[in-house]
Amino acid sequence: MRLHEVIFEADTPAGKAFDIVLIWAIILSIAAVILESVHSIRNLYGDALYAIEWFFTVLFTIEYILRLICVKRPAKYAVSFFGIVDLLAILPTYASILIPGSQPLLTIRILRLLRIFRIFKLTAYLNEAKVLISALRASRRKIGVFLSAVFSIAVIIGSFMYVIEGEKNGFTDIPTSIYWAIVTLTTVGYGDLSPQTPLGKALASVLMIMGYAIIAVPTGIVSVELSQASSKAVSTQACPECGAEGHDADAQNCKYCGARL
Repeated sequence: MRLHEVIFEADTPAGKAFDIVLIWAIILSIAAVILESVHSIRNLYGDALYAIEWFFTVLFTIEYILRLICVKRPAKYAVSFFGIVDLLAILPTYASILIPGSQPLLTIRILRLLRIFRIFKLTAYLNEAKVLISALRASRRKIGVFLSAVFSIAVIIGSFMYVIEGEKNGFTDIPTSIYWAIVTLTTVGYGDLSPQTPLGKALASVLMIMGYAIIAVPTGIVSVELSQASSKAVSTQACPECGAEGHDADAQNCKYCGARL
């Protein structure tokens, strides 16, 4: 289908030209949103930037509809990663009609620039991205258990700190104390809360030392999975049925819907 080749593929001159124009449109639309947030610029060019924002939103809306039309399984594409990103890229402008001030969320359009790797045939980057995603997926259970343990520590230490320090030292309730524990455990240290009693400072010191040890755990988990993940060549071809990408270079069928590539 000609429309599918132009919109989803970058193998033809027309398809590559379409994608390059799309990338520039994304960059210009994000630039307009960023500039609109600057008061001095908004005072001078607010109306023009507002018109530009709506122009690109309408343009991306038409493109999103065309993407749904030219695949045989539009629902499959709609719930895919890029399908969701494409939808989120246009929703904030329409939402601003009911919720003023939501336009800055349009910067999510920058995720659409991930297509640049497919457009310019940077398959090496696609291969490495596939390895990274595979490693993150393989380690998600271990990281989930790790985060549960960290949160449990934060709740316990926060509760102890609430009892030790109390409201007079700023630890007004357990949620606030848990917030302090998380900030301390992650070594962020905003400094808006700090223990005043000797026992509180001792407990905080233990938590700080634990924080340094805890930071290394998720890094080690992902590193192990990265070393075990294999790098396979990735194709830049999109499925004509569901629009999915990221297939192996030698794949003949879509790994998501089974359609012939």
